[in-house]
Amino acid sequence: MEDLRPRTTLFCAVLALAIALSMLLRGRRAAHWLFAAFSLEVALWWGSQSLYGLFQATIWARVTAVLTVLLPQFAVHLFQSIVPLDSEAERPSALTKFATAVGIPMLVLELSPYHEAPLSLGLVYFYVFGLIAAALVSMARRGQRSPSRAVRDRVNFLFAVGAAATTFTLADFLSFLGVRLPPIGAVLSIVFLFVLAESLARPRLADLYEMAGRLLVATALAFALAGIFYVFVTYIGRFNTMYLNAVLAAIVFLVLFEPLQTEVETRMHQFFFRERYVLETSIDELKRRLSHVLEIDQMADTVLEGLENSHRVTSCAIYLRDQDGNGFDMIGSIGEEPIRRLETVTVRPLLDRLQATRSMSFEEIAREHKDSPLLAVGAATLGPHKNSVLVAVKGDDEEIVGIICIADERMRDAFTPEEIALLETVASQIGVAIANSRIYSRMKERDRLAALGAMAAGLAHEVKNPLGAIKGAAQLLEESGESGPASGSDSREFVGIILEEVDRLNRVVASFLDYARPHAGNPVPLDINAAVRRTMQILTSQKADSLEFHLELTDPLPRAKIDPEQFRQVLINFIQNAAQAMDGRGRITVSTARRTRRRPWPSRQDSERPAVSERNLTNEVEMVEVSVRDTGPGISQKVLKHIFVPFFTTKEQGTGLGLAISQSIVQNAGGTIDVQTLPGAGTTFTILLPAATDALRTPLPTAAPTKPLTIV
Repeated sequence: MEDLRPRTTLFCAVLALAIALSMLLRGRRAAHWLFAAFSLEVALWWGSQSLYGLFQATIWARVTAVLTVLLPQFAVHLFQSIVPLDSEAERPSALTKFATAVGIPMLVLELSPYHEAPLSLGLVYFYVFGLIAAALVSMARRGQRSPSRAVRDRVNFLFAVGAAATTFTLADFLSFLGVRLPPIGAVLSIVFLFVLAESLARPRLADLYEMAGRLLVATALAFALAGIFYVFVTYIGRFNTMYLNAVLAAIVFLVLFEPLQTEVETRMHQFFFRERYVLETSIDELKRRLSHVLEIDQMADTVLEGLENSHRVTSCAIYLRDQDGNGFDMIGSIGEEPIRRLETVTVRPLLDRLQATRSMSFEEIAREHKDSPLLAVGAATLGPHKNSVLVAVKGDDEEIVGIICIADERMRDAFTPEEIALLETVASQIGVAIANSRIYSRMKERDRLAALGAMAAGLAHEVKNPLGAIKGAAQLLEESGESGPASGSDSREFVGIILEEVDRLNRVVASFLDYARPHAGNPVPLDINAAVRRTMQILTSQKADSLEFHLELTDPLPRAKIDPEQFRQVLINFIQNAAQAMDGRGRITVSTARRTRRRPWPSRQDSERPAVSERNLTNEVEMVEVSVRDTGPGISQKVLKHIFVPFFTTKEQGTGLGLAISQSIVQNAGGTIDVQTLPGAGTTFTILLPAATDALRTPLPTAAPTKPLTIV
């Protein structure tokens, strides 16, 4: 270890000198000069230690002592200049004055004959590392008082790296007490200088997110490799087995490299870039969900919910270009109420900028060009979003089809360029979702026209049959009149046929109107269990002797908001279909239960729908389930695909509209119908209705049944 330290510190001194020169080549501002002086001081400090370790000359020990006293002086001035406060920009801080006052006697002490006394060494070490620690803490506090999140992130990162470098450098000096450690402090000090130089050369530390993350990962992996190699060399063999140990260490490291790299990257990003890490994971989840979106309304809800869940956005508005291209209409927002429509003429300068750059930050523009006309346009047209970040949504032809305004009013510089680039990926995904929604809309229109054709054919068939019967009966009446007076019984029979077929025709037309013009009725928070019991009482009086009704009701049960008569109509339809499927012989089980499912996406209605931030955005919603299960022969897969298609029926006297009307009623109430069937084992129709959250639950009965209720 004696040979390793001098050479390592000499190499670090050369690197520190190179970093100082590179900073001077980048600029000549005061901060650049202070950093160059500090880097040169570090280079000379490590260089003198290296020369003393190589030659053991007293002169290098004295030079190291003097440089040790000067080191915190440069550090204090540099760290104070990184985050200057407005009130202290023109005058030295209290810490700077204190460092100067204490540094002079420390320098005198190091030049005196008592510089090697244990008390003198202790005072010098306490002075050096105490001042550097105080300078780092002062820099961190100044950063926390900055209104810019980018500045706070930069200072926090610099503080973490600087604290690590200071701690390990202090541990390096344990070698003077006979404790031999690898020169980790020298390596970390160079890492700190490199990160500090890059942060001074760029206005934001977050611009270095990828570079700094990779640097930290590479540093951690390098130490891991060095540690593995050190263990093999120290505990397995010396120089005579060096090559074999190097091979074995390399194999071990290659095996561990990929999982170790992944783990280190994750931990580093979570620790140093927590906000960025949360934003990345939120956007990844948002893009995954957008890949399954086929509706514009659902897309807007998904985007707004995903951005709100990232906790990095306080307000957002999504605009889509109208069909005429004259403006952009707002389709969804969170936070402060935005402008409802943007006219293309008024936002033309913004569109030209977005066409070229895809995104723009008004804060960035204000920092670079305070008199930019874009600021005036944004203030005049965007209202509360005049300081937001704009991201363009482009279509397949690279034309702007939408605009996203995103803001976080809690801080300045809320979004870094890399984070804006992440938001651009969301905009790209939105463009894909819009294209998919248009394709899906065309497919739905095609299916709608096909369904209308099928309905027209079915309606014509249902109307043709009674018309044919009516015509035949009228012709018989006419023939009987021409041949002579018809008997009263014949006339009554023909008139009866006509009236029966007219009634049948009226039923067909009424059913068709019920399906074609559905209405919500009078929805109220309905006690589902009570409605089921009442319906079963009505049907029990009409049931066949060989038909058995079985009830399995769950208490307590949330109420569901639906029209009572329409709910009874749906339930009776299912039960009658089950009875007909079993030819009046078998068991029908009606059950109720509480369920939860993922929240369905509501249709967007601007006049009725509250803002996303005012809605409950939980992933689960409570539902009320009503099931009708029979023991019949089941439904074949061929028939199952068409059971909700209007005018599709397997009954000789059926219109094929019962299930279609039932589905329409349940959907209007916000619910769904599910069908499960197994040939030879029966069919189950399940109604799922959203619970009425503002209504009371079904109260517990005074004597709740301990077993299912059977009505025979």
